[in-house]
Amino acid sequence: MAIGARGWRSRSLLLLLLWVTGQAAPVAGLGVSSELQIERRFVPEECPRTVRSGDFVRYHYVGTFLDGQKFDSSYDRDSTFNVFVGKGQLIAGMDQALVGMCVNERRFVTIPPNLAYGSEGVSGVIPPNSVLHFDVLLMDIWNSEDQVQIETYFKPPSCPRTIQVSDFVRYHYNGTFLDGTLFDSSHNRMKTYDTYVGIGWLIPGMDKGLLGMCVGEKRIITIPPFLAYGEEGDGKDIPGQASLVFDVALLDLHNPKDSIAIENKVVPENCERRSQSGDFLRYHYNGTLLDGTLFDSSYSRNHTFDTYIGQGYVIPGMDEGLLGVCIGERRRIVVPPHLGYGEEGRGNIPGSAVLVFDIHVIDFHNPSDSISVTSHYKPADCSVLSKKGDYLKYHYNASLLDGTLLDSTWNLGKTYNIVLGSGQVVLGMDMGLREMCVGEKRTVIIPPHLGYGEAGVDGEVPGSAVLVFDIELLELVSGLPEGYMFIWNGEVSPNLFEEIDKDGNGEVLLEEFSEYIHAQVATGKGRLAPGFNAEMIVKNMFTNQDRNGDGKVTAEEFKLKDQEAKHDEL
Repeated sequence: MAIGARGWRSRSLLLLLLWVTGQAAPVAGLGVSSELQIERRFVPEECPRTVRSGDFVRYHYVGTFLDGQKFDSSYDRDSTFNVFVGKGQLIAGMDQALVGMCVNERRFVTIPPNLAYGSEGVSGVIPPNSVLHFDVLLMDIWNSEDQVQIETYFKPPSCPRTIQVSDFVRYHYNGTFLDGTLFDSSHNRMKTYDTYVGIGWLIPGMDKGLLGMCVGEKRIITIPPFLAYGEEGDGKDIPGQASLVFDVALLDLHNPKDSIAIENKVVPENCERRSQSGDFLRYHYNGTLLDGTLFDSSYSRNHTFDTYIGQGYVIPGMDEGLLGVCIGERRRIVVPPHLGYGEEGRGNIPGSAVLVFDIHVIDFHNPSDSISVTSHYKPADCSVLSKKGDYLKYHYNASLLDGTLLDSTWNLGKTYNIVLGSGQVVLGMDMGLREMCVGEKRTVIIPPHLGYGEAGVDGEVPGSAVLVFDIELLELVSGLPEGYMFIWNGEVSPNLFEEIDKDGNGEVLLEEFSEYIHAQVATGKGRLAPGFNAEMIVKNMFTNQDRNGDGKVTAEEFKLKDQEAKHDEL
């Protein structure tokens, strides 16, 4: 039963209008007080607003007579009673009793007949001259002049950008009525509410209440029903004429017109080269959402992210954001969702999420790069230069472009020794040691396709790493002409076979052959290729002469280099 016109529209409207004026005289001789009695049974600690004449209220009530008999209850209808106060829509006693109430306040109201239904009562419901008792709980209050109320209770120290009309936002919220009853929560669904602002996708009050928010800000937005779901409610959880309270935390904000944003954190003073489209980069990153939530990190995998840039291997925003970086640079790249993972998201990245990448560039190169050689010191006499076949002894420090030391012969206390051009070092190092003189110091930078490639060296050299070698050449032993492993320093004896075949039996065994060659080297008459195992060279020379493979060389088999071009022995 509703109190006043809404309860008994057909049979009590005239009575309501009569008694609300308060013009009926008190009924004499009934022994009841003619005064309105109000008992405040519960008053909430916080009461930011009280009912005034002209306000619209929503309340629950139980109506009883003095003997406790119930004649009406809004609870039985599972619906609040909704009405303007002070506009003649209620009996006079209730109009007065509601004034000054807080939301969630509970009042016991005793209304004498002269402020209720008087001597006529309501046929079949309220006897004449009835004193009425109402147990009233106020649920909601608003006024037609109300606007959206905003209370910010947390604002981040940094607020570079606020919500504007046409921005797209992602936020969490708890939606309650004025009495605190929860009707909806994005937290319970574990999914943000994602929407455009200011273009009619939201109720008008929310459209207005979100404007000006920063990412990370938390605010309470109170919306009167005429800026929310109005008289009808939403047909499900929100009743008609309900004020709504949204506790909002803004997680994300962008505009469809946004491009990427770049903030340079650290730029090395010496930046000889900046990345371009087609370069291959190795970089570390932390990937977060705008609210700081970490969604990925190369550091946690202890491995750089390695990729080509400008060729579609990464999301468009990163393709653009990685252009123009220096080795060693740290920058922040903010990527709007239309240049990131779009409306669908990926993995633990929500749909329509703005992404923040804090990157550290470790190195980059281009597949067309060759080695880079910088000579830091050359001795006065630098006439003898290294070439293919020479035997070199040198010291080096090997590092990555970011300065990370990989290896050092100085630390090991011994030189690194190779034959140049023999495949004993990576191709870039072989190239970098060419045309170097003893005593010279140089830096050789080697791109990965001339170093250890995409695979690297497990546990030592990362895949696709550019390498930096600081080199000092300590010794150079000239090699033999290409194709030779042994040469004569003078004229070759015309009786060479006979000299080797000391026992004169017409057959030369490996022992005789080896003893003879080593004797020529010892006396300076012959020379073996430097840097290789002498015994292996001699054995190979003998094997090449032993054409039938019977373990001995005859005069018919024996030939010199110029007599048998395909062999490299004598």
